[in-house]
Amino acid sequence: MGKRREARERAVQFLFQHDINPPEDLEGALDQFWDSQRSAAIAEDKGMATWGQPIELPPPTEDEAALRLFAEPLIRGALEHRGEADEIIKKHAQNWDLHRMAAVDRNILRLAIYEMLHREDIPPVVSINEAVDIAKKFSTQDSGRFVNGILDKVKGDLLRPAREVK
Repeated sequence: MGKRREARERAVQFLFQHDINPPEDLEGALDQFWDSQRSAAIAEDKGMATWGQPIELPPPTEDEAALRLFAEPLIRGALEHRGEADEIIKKHAQNWDLHRMAAVDRNILRLAIYEMLHREDIPPVVSINEAVDIAKKFSTQDSGRFVNGILDKVKGDLLRPAREVK
């Protein structure tokens, strides 16, 4: 899996957590999230810690720092433009109430719409493909088609080419 895909997956995981249980302190929540991701990776490599003994985290690796460097602006942007993305989702998701939609799908859509509208360094078709693949991995059997359908409609409203970077 590519590093950008992994970073997007982590961004979706944080956005899902934020959606379900919004933190009071975004900075603290982000730090805690990234530490928990490193803890899980260390536990996977070395086995679980003995009960009651905390794991001392080493500094982030170069790969972990690169993931965070790509993912965190996506997270912040998706959160900053959440209202705008929600309105777009409501417009294109006929017969679907935003809050009845699967939380994973909702947050995948928010991230992809943010990328499509506000990240001119990422071609919209890349955002769509990544979102569909993440939906297939983390959500229901039908989520890939659902996410693709909504994002295809969003792509039709864009004022820039879908396959080019500005």
